[in-house]
Amino acid sequence: MTPNDITFFQRFQEDILAGRKTITIRDASESHFKIGDVLRVGRFEDDDYFCSIRVTATSQVTLDTLTQQHAQQENMTLPELKSVIADIYPDQQQFYVIEFERI
Repeated sequence: MTPNDITFFQRFQEDILAGRKTITIRDASESHFKIGDVLRVGRFEDDDYFCSIRVTATSQVTLDTLTQQHAQQENMTLPELKSVIADIYPDQQQFYVIEFERI
């Protein structure tokens, strides 16, 4: 079985498959993805594969510089996005935005 390159919490699967979620915000441990990379995507909870994505852009951001556009790309409000990021990555400020398209 081929391993997944990146995982997402199961709650985001439907939005990714529907094209409503087109970015992910990660910490430095996942800052190595590059434009053009094709990634196998699995669910965090069970690592089951559910689709493939292509990285279309990457950038850096801090919690304070997240914008309404980031929130739209995540299919949530800006306060929700900041809360989710703070919950997943407590005590961190520097993040990496990975823009993608489902293929």
